[in-house]
Amino acid sequence: MRTQISCEDMTGKRHSFALLARYEEPLAPEHFALLRVASAMPLLNYGLFTREIRLKYPISVADASLLNDLLEIFSKDIFINKLVRRKNPYILPEFALPESDVTEENAKPLAKMVPDGFVKDSLISPERNENACGVLSSGGKESLLTYAMLKEIGAEVHPLYVNESGGHWRTALPAYRHHRQTELNTARVWTNVDRFYTFMLDHMRIIRAGHRKIWADTYPIRLCIFPVYVFLLLPVFASRKIGNLLIGSEFDDPRLSPFYKGIKHYYGVYDQTQDFDLRMEQWYRKRMPGMRQWSAVRPVSGLIVERILTKRYPGLARFQRSCHSCHIEKGGVVPCGECSKCLGVMLFLRANNIDPTSMGYKREDAAAFPARLAKGGLRLDEDEREHATFLAFKFEPALKGTEHAHVETIHLHKSTGDLALVPPRFRGALLNIISEYTKGFTVLEKDQWVPSKAP
Repeated sequence: MRTQISCEDMTGKRHSFALLARYEEPLAPEHFALLRVASAMPLLNYGLFTREIRLKYPISVADASLLNDLLEIFSKDIFINKLVRRKNPYILPEFALPESDVTEENAKPLAKMVPDGFVKDSLISPERNENACGVLSSGGKESLLTYAMLKEIGAEVHPLYVNESGGHWRTALPAYRHHRQTELNTARVWTNVDRFYTFMLDHMRIIRAGHRKIWADTYPIRLCIFPVYVFLLLPVFASRKIGNLLIGSEFDDPRLSPFYKGIKHYYGVYDQTQDFDLRMEQWYRKRMPGMRQWSAVRPVSGLIVERILTKRYPGLARFQRSCHSCHIEKGGVVPCGECSKCLGVMLFLRANNIDPTSMGYKREDAAAFPARLAKGGLRLDEDEREHATFLAFKFEPALKGTEHAHVETIHLHKSTGDLALVPPRFRGALLNIISEYTKGFTVLEKDQWVPSKAP
C-alpha cells in the first residue's frame, strides 16, 4: 500500500509524505477499502490543527461515519490530554492554553472530513471462523497472556504484529521471533506510520524545532494508535476468515472521572476501552458481519495479568518487553529499566515474587528499582500502584504501600468491562483460568468495589 499525504504549513508551503504498508500475503480487491480507511486513521490526530482533511478517494457511508466519530473523540482526547491536563515538553510555551480557552467548543475538531464521494456499504469477506482469534500482538504482557490462554483452551490463535518502523518494533522483536519460530499462524504487516507522525511534528507550528532530541515518557501529539493497526491488519482477518479480533486491554478503574471542565475524554486510551470495541462492532455489522472485537483481560488489573503470565506461562513471559526505550545488546533486546512502563512491570514482578532479570532486566536495574520508584513518574491507577507496592513490601522492604483488595479480583462492571461481550464459546474457559489467580469477584457500589458472586 502506498498513500501520498500532503499538508500545507502556515506559510502556504506544501510538504508530502508517502505512507507505506507491506504485506506477507496477497491482498484481494475488496481489501482496498480497508486500506483506504487505514491510511486515513493517522490523520485523525490532527483534527484540531487544520480546517480540512481531504481524502482523494470515495469511501463508504459506514467508513465515513466511523472516521467522523473517531475524529471527534481523538480531538477531544488530544485537547485535554496533550494541551491541557499535563505540561507537554514538545509544545512551545507561547502556545500554552489559558484555562479560559478550555471549552467544549474548542475541544471539537476544527477539521472537516471531505472525501471525493460516497459509495454503498458493500460486504468485505463475510465468511468467518468463530473459533479463530487474531491477537494484536506487541510483546507486552496483555497480548502474550491473551495468546497463551486462547491457545490453551483450544482456539485457533493468530499472533498478528504491526512493525511500525520505529523504536516500538524493538519492544515486539523477542515475542515476534518466538512466535515466528513456534506458531505457523504468526503474521506481520510493515508500515512507516511512526515516521509519518514525526513528519507531521516537523511541520506543526506549536511544536519545538528540536522535538526529535527531546525524550519524554509520552507521545508529543498523537493518541489512540490502535485503530491504525486494526485497519492495517483487517485484510489479514478477511483473507484468513478470522472471526475474533482481540486487543490486550486490561482493567481501568471507572471511578476516575472522564470529564474535564465538562468535556468527556478517555485519558488518551479510548482505543483500549470497551467503547472502542462496541463502536467497531457497529462498523463490522455493516462491512464485515460476524466479526467480534473484545478483550480477554479487561476485568483484571495489570498486576493479575503479570501474575498469570509469569506463573502459568513462564516460558512465554521471558519474551515480554514493556519499555519506552528498549535497546539492543549482544543481539538481545534489553529494557531500559527506568521509564514508567519498566517501573510498572518491575513493580508487578516484585509484587508477584518474580525476579526481574527473568524478563531481561539487568541486575543493577533490579537493585535500583526501589529508589527509582520512590522518585515518582509511574503512571498507574492509584489503587493498583498502592496495592502492588503493599504486596511487594514482603520482598522489597524499602517499599511501602496500602492494601486495596479489589485489585486482585475480577471486576464486574457492565459499562467498562462487560463479561457478556466475551463470546460464550470462550468465556467459561477463560474465567476458569483467571479465577485460579484472583480472589473472587467485585462490583462497584457507592464508589467502592465490594465482593460479589460469580456471574
